[in-house]
Amino acid sequence: MQFMVTWSVRPDLLKPAVTRFLSQGGPVPQGVKTLGRWHKADGSGGFHLMETDDLKGVLQHAAEWADLLEVSVAPVLEDSEVAPIYTAAFQQR
Repeated sequence: MQFMVTWSVRPDLLKPAVTRFLSQGGPVPQGVKTLGRWHKADGSGGFHLMETDDLKGVLQHAAEWADLLEVSVAPVLEDSEVAPIYTAAFQQR
């Protein structure tokens, strides 16, 4: 399953957050695969697309950054997965 992890950085914590990211690279726990990570141009946050069958690894990664970032996690589906669900739901009406 894929999870979209979004984060925001308080301006007063930007420098320590960037310093940690540059020194550690933001690795994910074993069993979690990074599909992509994007940063806002102003440095205030971004999002990280992960894939795993174990949500605990995503939670572990979020917890490792909780001292510097506000993090939210949401399971997400691709268009090809959502389309049949919407098609079936709206055909019933």
